[in-house]
Amino acid sequence: MQIAQQHIRNINELHPALSHFNGLVPDWVLVFSGISLLENPVFYAQLRQAFPDSVLLGCSTAGEISGKGVEDASALITTINWSFGKPTLASTQLANMEDSEAAGLRLGQQLAGLELAGVLVLGQGVNINGSALITGLVSQLGSQLPIIGGLAGDGGAFKQTCVLNNEGVSEQTVVALGLPAGIKVGHGSYGGWKPFGPARKVTRCVGNVLYELDGESALDIYKRYLGDYAAQLPSSGLLFPFEMLGQDHSEMGLVRTILGVDEAAGSLILAGDIVQDGYLRLMHASNDALIDGAEVAANHAHAMLADTDSSLAILVSCVGRKLVMGGRVEEEVEAVADVLGQGATLTGFYSYGEISPFVNSTDCKLHNQTMTISVLREA
Repeated sequence: MQIAQQHIRNINELHPALSHFNGLVPDWVLVFSGISLLENPVFYAQLRQAFPDSVLLGCSTAGEISGKGVEDASALITTINWSFGKPTLASTQLANMEDSEAAGLRLGQQLAGLELAGVLVLGQGVNINGSALITGLVSQLGSQLPIIGGLAGDGGAFKQTCVLNNEGVSEQTVVALGLPAGIKVGHGSYGGWKPFGPARKVTRCVGNVLYELDGESALDIYKRYLGDYAAQLPSSGLLFPFEMLGQDHSEMGLVRTILGVDEAAGSLILAGDIVQDGYLRLMHASNDALIDGAEVAANHAHAMLADTDSSLAILVSCVGRKLVMGGRVEEEVEAVADVLGQGATLTGFYSYGEISPFVNSTDCKLHNQTMTISVLREA
């Protein structure tokens, strides 16, 4: 696997950066970018001109991750050549949040029947039910195929995100890249958040919309816990996600972040589905716990592969972690880099939802508030 990478901070740097790829004809190009750069029509035009025959995919972010650390409103362009030729890229348009499962089904139908090692999924981040999207994909591809990726960001504004594919940049696009069978995929995910307060029963929900906890307005309860932070909803909700518990209070290993609020309905819109009659409990985190969680995720991904030389490591971490860590955010990337070693090229982004299998499993879920790491290399 041959990997090249360039990092730009404004549109005027794009053309000189692309010139560094002269002579390369990559099989695919992966882009993680601040939304203002990605939506500039010059960006896609020059990218397509530089790579007319390559598969293009990427998304807007709430921060860009590279081996050099974390930046905002920049663009990270990574080119990949491998011995398998161009990968298969499935794309669809998401009509609305209710279309999420059907969108996943459409993506899965485009990839069904191919010999794949895994699937890399990128979707818009503010009007989507990520867990329903995965359900649709799994219905066509089965649960034995690892699905990795994440939901786009817009710097924490929660207003407008976008996805890049071969046709351009769109707010409605969802993409899924089929990774060929000769690729080895290592993956790991871990949070580092700790629960606090009582577990409350989900007494009314529809999909990913939470209406009532213990028979009371979910929004009212949540605001009481947040106190002064309630005025900054929904962004302040990133600091206090929910832990999902089963009907018997058992841990499910899933966390849910608030994407939006509906004042009139008294409801919270979460990034993925929740369980009727299950339980939710609030969570918080410390810097050290989050950094330790990133290291744990890296160790799990690394352990699945014999080595990580000449590999691509895709890091998708929740924007909530970035907000909590503040000036220490670089430390979780450094912890991952130390584990994976110099042979791994790091790319990734801060997201509104992380897509990864559980550790020691291929069972894929939408995660929130986690660091997920996927390492790709040729067998």
